Amino acid sequence: MKRLLPDTFTWLLIGAVILASLLPISGEPAEWFGVATSIAIALLFFLHGARLSTDVVIAGFLHWRLQLFILVTTFVVFPLLGLGLGVFSPWLIDQPIYLGLLFLCVLPSTVQSSIAFTSIAGGNVPAAICAASTSNILGIFLTPVLVALLFSTGGEVGISFDMIWKIMLQLFLTFVAGQLLQPFIGNWIRSKKTLLTPFDRGSILMVVYLAFSEAVTEGIWGRLAVEDLALLVLVDILLLAAVLVVTSVGGKMLGFNREDRITAVFCGSKKSLASGVPMASVIFAGQSIGAIVLPLMLFHQIQLMVCAWLARVYADRQKAETAAVTSPR
Repeated sequence: MKRLLPDTFTWLLIGAVILASLLPISGEPAEWFGVATSIAIALLFFLHGARLSTDVVIAGFLHWRLQLFILVTTFVVFPLLGLGLGVFSPWLIDQPIYLGLLFLCVLPSTVQSSIAFTSIAGGNVPAAICAASTSNILGIFLTPVLVALLFSTGGEVGISFDMIWKIMLQLFLTFVAGQLLQPFIGNWIRSKKTLLTPFDRGSILMVVYLAFSEAVTEGIWGRLAVEDLALLVLVDILLLAAVLVVTSVGGKMLGFNREDRITAVFCGSKKSLASGVPMASVIFAGQSIGAIVLPLMLFHQIQLMVCAWLARVYADRQKAETAAVTSPR
Protein backbone atom coordinates (compact mmCIF):
# COMPACT_ATOMS: atom_id res chain seq x y z
CA MET A 1 0.00 0.00 0.00
CA LYS A 2 2.89 2.35 0.80
CA ARG A 3 4.15 2.05 -2.78
CA LEU A 4 0.88 3.50 -4.05
CA LEU A 5 1.15 6.67 -1.94
CA PRO A 6 2.72 9.83 -3.38
CA ASP A 7 6.44 10.23 -2.69
CA THR A 8 7.97 13.22 -0.91
CA PHE A 9 8.75 15.05 -4.13
CA THR A 10 5.16 14.70 -5.31
CA TRP A 11 3.94 16.26 -2.07
CA LEU A 12 6.40 19.12 -2.63
CA LEU A 13 5.04 19.60 -6.15
CA ILE A 14 1.50 19.73 -4.76
CA GLY A 15 2.72 22.24 -2.17
CA ALA A 16 4.24 24.43 -4.90
CA VAL A 17 0.93 24.44 -6.78
CA ILE A 18 -1.02 25.30 -3.60
CA LEU A 19 1.45 28.08 -2.74
CA ALA A 20 1.15 29.49 -6.26
CA SER A 21 -2.64 29.32 -5.99
CA LEU A 22 -2.68 31.19 -2.68
CA LEU A 23 0.32 33.48 -3.12
CA PRO A 24 1.15 33.81 -6.84
CA ILE A 25 4.22 35.83 -7.72
CA SER A 26 3.80 38.53 -10.35
CA GLY A 27 5.21 41.78 -11.65
CA GLU A 28 8.87 42.67 -11.11
CA PRO A 29 9.43 39.99 -8.42
CA ALA A 30 8.24 37.39 -10.95
CA GLU A 31 10.75 38.71 -13.50
CA TRP A 32 13.64 38.37 -11.06
CA PHE A 33 12.40 34.96 -9.96
CA GLY A 34 12.26 33.96 -13.63
CA VAL A 35 15.92 34.94 -14.08
CA ALA A 36 16.88 32.86 -11.04
CA THR A 37 14.85 29.95 -12.41
CA SER A 38 16.62 30.15 -15.78
CA ILE A 39 19.99 30.00 -14.04
CA ALA A 40 18.84 27.04 -11.95
CA ILE A 41 17.70 25.18 -15.09
CA ALA A 42 21.06 25.78 -16.77
CA LEU A 43 22.87 24.42 -13.70
CA LEU A 44 20.49 21.45 -13.63
CA PHE A 45 21.44 20.40 -17.18
CA PHE A 46 25.11 21.02 -16.39
CA LEU A 47 24.81 18.53 -13.52
CA HIS A 48 23.03 16.06 -15.82
CA GLY A 49 25.99 16.22 -18.19
CA ALA A 50 28.59 15.96 -15.43
CA ARG A 51 26.92 12.91 -13.85
CA LEU A 52 26.61 10.86 -17.03
CA SER A 53 29.56 8.61 -17.83
CA THR A 54 30.39 8.71 -21.54
CA ASP A 55 31.48 5.07 -21.38
CA VAL A 56 27.95 4.02 -20.42
CA VAL A 57 26.44 5.56 -23.54
CA ILE A 58 29.10 4.09 -25.84
CA ALA A 59 28.72 0.60 -24.35
CA GLY A 60 24.94 0.73 -24.55
CA PHE A 61 24.90 1.40 -28.26
CA LEU A 62 26.22 -2.13 -28.80
CA HIS A 63 22.70 -3.38 -28.02
CA TRP A 64 21.28 -1.26 -30.82
CA ARG A 65 18.03 -3.20 -31.42
CA LEU A 66 16.85 -2.70 -27.84
CA GLN A 67 17.97 0.94 -27.78
CA LEU A 68 16.24 1.66 -31.09
CA PHE A 69 13.00 0.03 -29.90
CA ILE A 70 12.96 2.17 -26.75
CA LEU A 71 13.72 5.36 -28.69
CA VAL A 72 10.99 4.61 -31.24
CA THR A 73 8.52 4.02 -28.42
CA THR A 74 9.53 7.26 -26.70
CA PHE A 75 9.69 9.58 -29.72
CA VAL A 76 7.36 7.93 -32.26
CA VAL A 77 4.73 5.75 -30.56
CA PHE A 78 4.04 8.21 -27.75
CA PRO A 79 3.66 11.21 -30.10
CA LEU A 80 1.34 9.21 -32.37
CA LEU A 81 -0.82 8.39 -29.37
CA GLY A 82 -0.78 12.08 -28.47
CA LEU A 83 -1.95 13.02 -31.95
CA GLY A 84 -4.71 10.43 -31.64
CA LEU A 85 -5.96 12.20 -28.52
CA GLY A 86 -6.52 15.25 -30.72
CA VAL A 87 -9.74 13.60 -31.89
CA PHE A 88 -11.20 14.43 -28.47
CA SER A 89 -10.09 18.08 -28.50
CA PRO A 90 -11.71 20.48 -27.94
CA TRP A 91 -15.14 18.88 -27.41
CA LEU A 92 -13.96 16.55 -24.60
CA ILE A 93 -10.45 17.71 -23.71
CA ASP A 94 -9.86 21.47 -23.49
CA GLN A 95 -7.26 22.73 -25.95
CA PRO A 96 -4.68 23.92 -23.34
CA ILE A 97 -4.86 20.56 -21.55
CA TYR A 98 -4.58 18.69 -24.84
CA LEU A 99 -1.44 20.66 -25.69
CA GLY A 100 -0.07 19.60 -22.30
CA LEU A 101 -0.81 15.97 -23.12
CA LEU A 102 0.86 16.37 -26.52
CA PHE A 103 3.90 17.94 -24.86
CA LEU A 104 4.01 15.03 -22.41
CA CYS A 105 4.12 12.61 -25.34
CA VAL A 106 7.23 14.17 -26.94
CA LEU A 107 9.39 14.20 -23.80
CA PRO A 108 12.36 11.89 -23.16
CA SER A 109 12.29 9.03 -20.69
CA THR A 110 13.22 9.33 -17.02
CA VAL A 111 16.68 8.34 -15.84
CA GLN A 112 16.60 7.44 -12.15
CA SER A 113 13.21 5.71 -11.95
CA SER A 114 13.69 3.80 -15.22
CA ILE A 115 16.96 2.36 -13.95
CA ALA A 116 15.64 1.73 -10.43
CA PHE A 117 12.53 -0.15 -11.58
CA THR A 118 14.53 -2.15 -14.13
CA SER A 119 16.89 -3.19 -11.35
CA ILE A 120 14.08 -4.17 -8.97
CA ALA A 121 12.36 -6.21 -11.68
CA GLY A 122 15.55 -8.04 -12.65
CA GLY A 123 16.06 -6.42 -16.04
CA ASN A 124 19.14 -5.43 -18.04
CA VAL A 125 20.44 -2.56 -15.91
CA PRO A 126 23.41 -1.50 -18.14
CA ALA A 127 21.06 -1.29 -21.13
CA ALA A 128 18.57 0.70 -19.03
CA ILE A 129 21.27 3.18 -18.03
CA CYS A 130 22.20 3.66 -21.68
CA ALA A 131 18.60 3.86 -22.91
CA ALA A 132 17.49 6.41 -20.33
CA SER A 133 20.64 8.50 -20.75
CA THR A 134 20.50 8.43 -24.55
CA SER A 135 16.82 9.34 -24.47
CA ASN A 136 17.56 12.45 -22.43
CA ILE A 137 20.49 13.49 -24.61
CA LEU A 138 18.49 13.14 -27.82
CA GLY A 139 15.48 14.70 -26.14
CA ILE A 140 17.29 18.03 -25.97
CA PHE A 141 17.06 18.06 -29.78
CA LEU A 142 14.03 15.90 -30.54
CA THR A 143 11.56 17.34 -28.04
CA PRO A 144 11.73 20.94 -29.39
CA VAL A 145 11.62 19.65 -32.98
CA LEU A 146 8.57 17.49 -32.26
CA VAL A 147 6.89 20.38 -30.46
CA ALA A 148 7.46 22.58 -33.49
CA LEU A 149 6.18 19.94 -35.91
CA LEU A 150 3.14 18.73 -33.96
CA PHE A 151 2.06 21.99 -32.38
CA SER A 152 2.46 23.99 -35.59
CA THR A 153 -0.29 21.91 -37.17
CA GLY A 154 -2.64 23.74 -34.85
CA GLY A 155 -0.89 27.06 -35.28
CA GLU A 156 0.35 27.02 -31.68
CA VAL A 157 4.14 26.88 -31.83
CA GLY A 158 6.65 27.18 -34.61
CA ILE A 159 10.42 26.82 -34.93
CA SER A 160 12.21 30.11 -34.49
CA PHE A 161 15.86 31.04 -34.24
CA ASP A 162 15.20 32.52 -30.80
CA MET A 163 13.77 29.21 -29.53
CA ILE A 164 16.70 27.22 -30.96
CA TRP A 165 19.21 29.64 -29.45
CA LYS A 166 17.61 29.50 -25.99
CA ILE A 167 17.57 25.71 -26.04
CA MET A 168 21.17 25.55 -27.24
CA LEU A 169 22.38 28.08 -24.68
CA GLN A 170 20.37 27.04 -21.65
CA LEU A 171 20.08 23.29 -22.12
CA PHE A 172 22.47 21.81 -24.67
CA LEU A 173 25.62 23.88 -24.16
CA THR A 174 25.39 23.54 -20.38
CA PHE A 175 24.92 19.77 -20.80
CA VAL A 176 27.96 19.59 -23.10
CA ALA A 177 29.99 21.66 -20.60
CA GLY A 178 29.08 19.14 -17.93
CA GLN A 179 30.11 16.24 -20.22
CA LEU A 180 33.46 17.88 -20.98
CA LEU A 181 34.17 18.31 -17.28
CA GLN A 182 32.76 14.88 -16.37
CA PRO A 183 36.18 13.15 -16.30
CA PHE A 184 37.34 15.68 -13.70
CA ILE A 185 34.25 16.27 -11.56
CA GLY A 186 31.91 13.38 -12.43
CA ASN A 187 32.94 11.08 -9.57
CA TRP A 188 32.71 13.92 -7.05
CA ILE A 189 29.23 14.93 -8.24
CA ARG A 190 27.99 11.33 -8.19
CA SER A 191 29.36 10.92 -4.66
CA LYS A 192 27.47 14.03 -3.50
CA LYS A 193 24.05 12.83 -4.65
CA THR A 194 22.41 13.49 -1.27
CA LEU A 195 23.69 17.06 -1.29
CA LEU A 196 22.81 17.83 -4.91
CA THR A 197 19.38 16.13 -5.08
CA PRO A 198 17.70 19.04 -3.22
CA PHE A 199 19.11 21.39 -5.87
CA ASP A 200 17.79 19.20 -8.70
CA ARG A 201 14.33 19.09 -7.20
CA GLY A 202 14.45 22.69 -6.07
CA SER A 203 14.98 23.95 -9.62
CA ILE A 204 11.94 21.97 -10.79
CA LEU A 205 9.86 23.33 -7.90
CA MET A 206 10.89 26.86 -8.89
CA VAL A 207 9.64 26.29 -12.44
CA VAL A 208 6.37 24.78 -11.21
CA TYR A 209 5.75 27.64 -8.78
CA LEU A 210 6.47 30.27 -11.43
CA ALA A 211 4.38 28.46 -14.07
CA PHE A 212 1.36 28.07 -11.84
CA SER A 213 1.67 31.62 -10.51
CA GLU A 214 1.26 32.84 -14.08
CA ALA A 215 -1.56 30.37 -14.68
CA VAL A 216 -3.40 31.39 -11.50
CA THR A 217 -3.03 35.06 -12.41
CA GLU A 218 -4.66 34.22 -15.76
CA GLY A 219 -7.46 32.28 -14.02
CA ILE A 220 -6.60 28.62 -14.70
CA TRP A 221 -8.65 27.30 -11.75
CA GLY A 222 -11.68 29.20 -12.95
CA ARG A 223 -11.50 27.38 -16.28
CA LEU A 224 -10.51 23.94 -14.95
CA ALA A 225 -13.26 22.04 -13.12
CA VAL A 226 -12.89 18.96 -10.90
CA GLU A 227 -14.29 16.76 -13.65
CA ASP A 228 -11.60 18.10 -16.01
CA LEU A 229 -8.91 16.96 -13.56
CA ALA A 230 -10.57 13.56 -13.20
CA LEU A 231 -10.69 13.19 -16.99
CA LEU A 232 -7.02 14.17 -17.25
CA VAL A 233 -6.04 11.52 -14.70
CA LEU A 234 -8.03 8.92 -16.66
CA VAL A 235 -6.38 9.92 -19.95
CA ASP A 236 -2.92 9.71 -18.34
CA ILE A 237 -3.71 6.23 -17.02
CA LEU A 238 -4.95 5.04 -20.43
CA LEU A 239 -1.91 6.54 -22.15
CA LEU A 240 0.46 4.75 -19.79
CA ALA A 241 -1.47 1.47 -20.14
CA ALA A 242 -1.32 1.67 -23.95
CA VAL A 243 2.47 2.15 -23.96
CA LEU A 244 3.00 -0.62 -21.42
CA VAL A 245 1.13 -2.97 -23.76
CA VAL A 246 3.15 -1.78 -26.77
CA THR A 247 6.50 -2.26 -25.01
CA SER A 248 5.54 -5.64 -23.54
CA VAL A 249 4.11 -7.12 -26.74
CA GLY A 250 6.72 -5.46 -28.96
CA GLY A 251 9.58 -6.85 -26.86
CA LYS A 252 8.21 -10.38 -27.26
CA MET A 253 7.67 -9.97 -31.00
CA LEU A 254 11.26 -8.80 -31.46
CA GLY A 255 12.55 -11.85 -29.61
CA PHE A 256 14.13 -10.03 -26.66
CA ASN A 257 15.00 -12.13 -23.64
CA ARG A 258 13.29 -11.55 -20.30
CA GLU A 259 15.83 -9.00 -19.03
CA ASP A 260 15.66 -6.92 -22.22
CA ARG A 261 11.84 -7.02 -22.29
CA ILE A 262 11.77 -5.65 -18.74
CA THR A 263 14.18 -2.88 -19.76
CA ALA A 264 11.98 -1.98 -22.73
CA VAL A 265 8.86 -1.83 -20.55
CA PHE A 266 10.31 0.47 -17.91
CA CYS A 267 12.47 2.71 -20.12
CA GLY A 268 9.95 3.00 -22.96
CA SER A 269 6.92 3.88 -20.82
CA LYS A 270 8.37 6.75 -18.77
CA LYS A 271 8.29 10.49 -19.29
CA SER A 272 10.73 12.76 -17.50
CA LEU A 273 9.42 15.44 -15.17
CA ALA A 274 13.00 16.51 -14.44
CA SER A 275 13.60 17.33 -18.12
CA GLY A 276 10.04 18.21 -19.10
CA VAL A 277 9.32 21.07 -16.73
CA PRO A 278 12.56 22.97 -17.49
CA MET A 279 12.11 22.35 -21.22
CA ALA A 280 8.57 23.72 -21.07
CA SER A 281 9.81 26.93 -19.48
CA VAL A 282 12.29 27.40 -22.34
CA ILE A 283 10.19 26.22 -25.30
CA PHE A 284 7.06 28.08 -24.20
CA ALA A 285 8.85 31.13 -22.81
CA GLY A 286 6.52 34.09 -22.51
CA GLN A 287 3.44 31.85 -22.41
CA SER A 288 1.42 30.44 -19.53
CA ILE A 289 2.72 26.91 -19.04
CA GLY A 290 0.62 25.89 -16.04
CA ALA A 291 -1.79 23.89 -18.19
CA ILE A 292 1.14 22.55 -20.25
CA VAL A 293 2.94 20.93 -17.29
CA LEU A 294 -0.18 19.79 -15.38
CA PRO A 295 -0.65 16.54 -17.41
CA LEU A 296 3.05 15.76 -16.93
CA MET A 297 2.89 16.28 -13.17
CA LEU A 298 -0.05 13.89 -12.88
CA PHE A 299 1.56 11.36 -15.25
CA HIS A 300 4.73 11.48 -13.13
CA GLN A 301 2.94 10.18 -10.04
CA ILE A 302 0.83 7.67 -11.97
CA GLN A 303 3.89 6.13 -13.67
CA LEU A 304 5.70 5.85 -10.33
CA MET A 305 2.80 4.07 -8.64
CA VAL A 306 2.03 1.72 -11.53
CA CYS A 307 5.66 0.86 -12.31
CA ALA A 308 6.52 0.32 -8.62
CA TRP A 309 3.75 -2.27 -8.49
CA LEU A 310 4.77 -3.77 -11.86
CA ALA A 311 8.43 -4.03 -10.81
CA ARG A 312 7.43 -6.05 -7.74
CA VAL A 313 5.26 -8.32 -9.91
CA TYR A 314 8.24 -9.05 -12.19
CA ALA A 315 10.54 -9.60 -9.20
CA ASP A 316 8.10 -11.93 -7.41
CA ARG A 317 7.53 -13.88 -10.61
CA GLN A 318 11.27 -14.35 -11.08
CA LYS A 319 11.65 -15.55 -7.48
CA ALA A 320 8.82 -18.02 -7.96
CA GLU A 321 10.36 -19.35 -11.20
CA THR A 322 13.79 -19.66 -9.58
CA ALA A 323 12.31 -21.46 -6.58
CA ALA A 324 10.44 -23.87 -8.86
CA VAL A 325 13.64 -24.72 -10.76
CA THR A 326 15.85 -25.17 -7.68
CA SER A 327 13.33 -26.95 -5.44
CA PRO A 328 13.88 -30.72 -5.05
CA ARG A 329 11.45 -32.94 -6.91
